[in-house]
Amino acid sequence: MRDAKHLTPEIRMGAQATLVAAALLASACASTGSVPRPFPTPGGSTPTGFPAAPPSPARGGRGVDTYALVGTALGLRGAPYRNGGGDPSGFDCSGFTQFVFAQYGVSLPREVREQYRLGRAVDARNIAPGDLVFFTTTEPGASHVAIAIGGDQFVHAPSSSGVVRVEHFGASYWSQRYLGARRVTLESTQP
Repeated sequence: MRDAKHLTPEIRMGAQATLVAAALLASACASTGSVPRPFPTPGGSTPTGFPAAPPSPARGGRGVDTYALVGTALGLRGAPYRNGGGDPSGFDCSGFTQFVFAQYGVSLPREVREQYRLGRAVDARNIAPGDLVFFTTTEPGASHVAIAIGGDQFVHAPSSSGVVRVEHFGASYWSQRYLGARRVTLESTQP
């Protein structure tokens, strides 16, 4: 095997870029704070040799790990829009939020207007990841819903010509149609 000093500059740069990319990917996974869980097994038991995973930590008193919830929502990017859809084969906006929250034991109603009545109102300056954000698009009142992911961004199932994707609150279309935000907790959805 040849010494690294005998490699061409192009090969050395390519190898360095590969190492940097691998380090970034490894650190990104490690920095999330999430606890890896074993793969599911038939019957729902934990595979032998793996400790049972601890429950997800609640963030902000919601009873839901909002970091994991946002990760689930972002993991669905690219899923197609389907009117009335509520699973990864196709979502409409309220089907998307209902599906994501259901993964964490939070039962949302199916309709946007009903989701808008849940939880507590959040001032626009205090929107946090995992909050539901509402817009007036096709009719007066709450007619579109999305999930805040932090900063100036949200993830949603936008329209019949789109896929689940990330958008910015500051975009002129969305900023003009913003209606409000709601913070939903596990307790706020219980009968």
